[in-house]
Amino acid sequence: MINNINKNYIIRKAVWDDFMSIHNILFTTWLDTYPNKEFNITKEDIEFNFQQKLLPEEIAKAKIKNYESENLSNISRLILEFSNIPVGFCRSEEKENHNQLQAIYVLPKYHGMGFGYALWQEAKKIFNPKKDTIVHVASYNQKAINFYEKLGFKSTGKIFFDEKHKMRNGAMIPELEMVIENNKF
Repeated sequence: MINNINKNYIIRKAVWDDFMSIHNILFTTWLDTYPNKEFNITKEDIEFNFQQKLLPEEIAKAKIKNYESENLSNISRLILEFSNIPVGFCRSEEKENHNQLQAIYVLPKYHGMGFGYALWQEAKKIFNPKKDTIVHVASYNQKAINFYEKLGFKSTGKIFFDEKHKMRNGAMIPELEMVIENNKF
């Protein structure tokens, strides 16, 4: 696995005050990762989508959905800080029939330092080991696919499109489903 984890970091539970740090981590990593000519995913569309997330009504919705809902005990939102700077984010959820790793994002300049692995180790603590664990990854993001394979995920071969990742131009990011069968993590 990954042995070179820098110990000058902390992982903590994300709180509402982390909203802009999380937004910046996601925005930066999306710009670095997802533009793709073949699927018509443009930098401009990603920028537009992230600008929309900063509209006051969207911020209010995000606060209610992610921090004020009644049943959040099955959801984990983590921030990784390196030298007091937020550089990584992870969201995971135990669902009725499976565990869902929804996101591990690390700022590109901090890739290869073991932070994604550290977030995974912390995130899976909420998971039920008797359930399969699923992650969805852009089908063309070979770097992420390789990362998840190192964690033990295997491709199911299922490719799908999720409306929540629809760009302003109508393009959608194709997602590959990957799974770790129960008790294998």
